[in-house]
Amino acid sequence: MKTVAQHIEHIKNKPHHVRKRVAFGAAFAGTAVIALVWLVSSVGTGAFALKDTSFAQSTGQENSLATEGDSTVGGVAGAAAAPALESVDAPARIEIIDTASSTRQTKKAEQTTIPF
Repeated sequence: MKTVAQHIEHIKNKPHHVRKRVAFGAAFAGTAVIALVWLVSSVGTGAFALKDTSFAQSTGQENSLATEGDSTVGGVAGAAAAPALESVDAPARIEIIDTASSTRQTKKAEQTTIPF
């Protein structure tokens, strides 16, 4: 049986297209081994396990759907401040805010020139 060093010396004597094929084969085999180890460990720890409950059931808000924005919280600043306004023990939730009624600025962007 050949050692790894003897096998490498044997491959060095082969034509370029054979060496290239061996290099790509070794890279593919190494990648496949790493992917297989990752997949087995992920399946073993339950990372791909599906839960029986939906997101609404897990948050405790099965029938809540916000169709209009809250008048006290608005815009990006309101979205950033919203978690601070709720109590710490409140469950996580997603709120849908209608943005069609918001006003938009019609100011054109000015061209910026950077002198060198």
